[in-house]
Amino acid sequence: MSKLGKKPITIPKDTKVKIENGKLLFTGPKGSKELTINDKIFSTTIVEDKNLILKLIKKNEKGSVLWGTTRSVINSALIGVSSGHEKTLELSGVGFRANLKGNILNLQIGLSHDASYQIPEGIKVTIEKSTIIKISGIDKELVGKVSSEIKNLKPVEPYKAKGIKERGQYVLRKEGKKK
Repeated sequence: MSKLGKKPITIPKDTKVKIENGKLLFTGPKGSKELTINDKIFSTTIVEDKNLILKLIKKNEKGSVLWGTTRSVINSALIGVSSGHEKTLELSGVGFRANLKGNILNLQIGLSHDASYQIPEGIKVTIEKSTIIKISGIDKELVGKVSSEIKNLKPVEPYKAKGIKERGQYVLRKEGKKK
C-alpha cells in the first residue's frame, strides 16, 4: 500500500476540478490542464471540504506501484494551475550573459558563437541582471525539461564553478594543480 497515495489532495480556493469518465480538468488563475487517469485502476472523488481523493479499485502489485505516482502527478497539476512552477538558473563566469529575443533565449557562455535556445509554448522565461534566468509555467515536467536543456548548454565545471547552474545547487569544487 502506498503511504503517499492514501493522502487526500487539497484543492486551492481559486481552482476548479471537473471529473468526467477518466479525465480530470483543472482550471485556475494560471490556466487549465487536462489529465487522463486509468479508470480501471483508480477512482477519483471530490469531498465537500475541497479535497480530491484517489482510490485504488483493485489492490494488486501494479496498482499499488502507480498509486503514489499518480497522486503526485495530480498534485503537481493542481499546484501548476493555481500558483505555477518556477526554476531559477544562474550564469557564473566572466562575460556570461543572457538575452531574450522574442521566444529565443540567446546565451553568451564562453563559446566562439552565441548559443540560442528555442523556448517552447507554455513556458515563460524572464531575465534579471543578465545573469539570472527565471523559467516558469503550468507543467512541472516541461519546466524541469527546459531548465535541464539550458543547463546542458554549459554544465558547471568543478575547478572555478563556471557555467549554468540552478539556484541552490551545490557544486563539488576540486583543487587545481599545484606548483
